[in-house]
Amino acid sequence: MDKALTAEQKLGTAPIGKLLIHYSVPCVVSMVVNALYNMVDQIFVGQGVGYLGNGATSVIFPITVVAIALALWIGDGSAAYFNLKLGEGKENEARRCVGTAISFGIVVSIAVTVILVATLKQLVRLFGCTDTIYPYAMEYGVIIAAGTVFNMIGIVLISLIRADGSPRYAMIAQLTGCVMNFVLDPLFIFVFHWGCAGAAWATIIGQIATFLIAVFYIPKFKCVKLSRNDYRVDMSMCRKFMPLGISSFITQIAVVIVCAVTNNLLSLYGAASKFGSDIALAVFGIVMKVQQLLISAVAGIAAGAQPIIGYNFGAGQHGRVKEALRLVNISATVLAVAAFIAFQLFPVQIISIFGSEGALYNEFAEMSFRIFLMAVMLDGFTIAAAIFQQAIGHPGKSAAITLCRQIVFLIPAELLLSSIFGLVGVLAAGAVGDVLAFIFAFIIIRHESKLLAKNEAAVIASQPA
Repeated sequence: MDKALTAEQKLGTAPIGKLLIHYSVPCVVSMVVNALYNMVDQIFVGQGVGYLGNGATSVIFPITVVAIALALWIGDGSAAYFNLKLGEGKENEARRCVGTAISFGIVVSIAVTVILVATLKQLVRLFGCTDTIYPYAMEYGVIIAAGTVFNMIGIVLISLIRADGSPRYAMIAQLTGCVMNFVLDPLFIFVFHWGCAGAAWATIIGQIATFLIAVFYIPKFKCVKLSRNDYRVDMSMCRKFMPLGISSFITQIAVVIVCAVTNNLLSLYGAASKFGSDIALAVFGIVMKVQQLLISAVAGIAAGAQPIIGYNFGAGQHGRVKEALRLVNISATVLAVAAFIAFQLFPVQIISIFGSEGALYNEFAEMSFRIFLMAVMLDGFTIAAAIFQQAIGHPGKSAAITLCRQIVFLIPAELLLSSIFGLVGVLAAGAVGDVLAFIFAFIIIRHESKLLAKNEAAVIASQPA
């Protein structure tokens, strides 16, 4: 247990900046790699199949996000509870949390896989699939749905591995899968000529590799040692850690809701424009995935800080919590501003990575990046604020920030502005939603910062002179 004690002591005593680099850099790589799975498929499908293939991956994307959302709900919730209990010195409860999360994750993953395979035909229509894109979507989606079980269990384990103080191992597991996907995509598409099915097989094989590496870590947990009894699904334990993962779930499931609403609006108003429905769907799917890359990177910074924040909050070291929040906000904002500059200056160059199409295609891509992502520089603070609330055990506030960013402000704005400005209105709603969500998150974090400062002052005052 010496290693476990050392890991815990570092969370409570090492410089925050050094800890943030140690935990967040591998976490950023891991989460970006996870986001790259679908993006890599879209790049090679765009080059080898064309924009109809890209439209297919765009339709399947929200379906895969449903599975990811459920896995993160379990994984991030149990990871947050695990770190809070370690900070409080309750090792037995931390151990039971890990065992229950693994077993519960397996059960849920199998159930979700069966449901997705059985209902795929209905789901693709729900997410705005046109008749032209439908055969490509089914070819790609059946394979992706069947392999969901490996992806979900891997995600749960990766969250727990990171919380156990092994962010580099988590990074290697996910990086291995992404590299395999990147290598197999061109082989299956351009050499074997498997089209969309080839891209799907490449993705699933990569996810299986990540799953296997993550499974091998289970006997190596550093902060706790699991026994056979710990793997019993304890629903009372699930009720304790699941609320802490609600923000991660909402963050992802909101993408699904947004995709469903937006894709249908794009189909409706795109058909009445010079661009047409297929171009609008294909392009916006790429824009959403590029934005998801930014969201994953920012979430990686904040999620990497979660063990630091959770442990120190549980241990009552509010000054260290406040410093971690400050550094996370600075890092996330710098990253979001850099992304904003790239989206505004190089939209055509970015879209060309996913295949070269006609002038109308490029024109709509330029509009989408510049209008929909006009206020994306504010997203860094907003996303970090939601994950911070999750880390300190405030799932309600975390969920409220996430809901406002993705649903409460964005969807009404899309419905209202599209009725007035058509296709441009759908895109403009993105900036409106980002601004309003930032204001809401800022108010909550400002209040939380004052509470942390007050608690820190109380601790200092209580210490003997």
